[in-house]
Amino acid sequence: MLVELTEVIGRQVYTNDARLLGDVSNVVVDIENAKVDGLFVADTNPLLVEDSASVNVPFRWVAAVNDIVLLKYFPRRVAVRRTTSVPPKTATAAPPAPPAAPSRR
Repeated sequence: MLVELTEVIGRQVYTNDARLLGDVSNVVVDIENAKVDGLFVADTNPLLVEDSASVNVPFRWVAAVNDIVLLKYFPRRVAVRRTTSVPPKTATAAPPAPPAAPSRR
């Protein structure tokens, strides 16, 4: 069965143990190698993904695509990576440019 990429958007994604992960909001395509690289899933289940953050599911984890998308693997829980705030570096003055060499004509 062939499915067009646009038809996958909006389909529900379920884990291998029948838990609803979320809805496909976009498809990640590797243009150079002409293959689907992943599915971007939005409105995720807060029991599976911290803060219901959107996730990119690698296509190798997909078992089947039909009326729904069924995954053959998904981690038990996905945590959101927190970034630490780093104070901005203070601007330093650039060293003065060397004097121009006199031109000989």
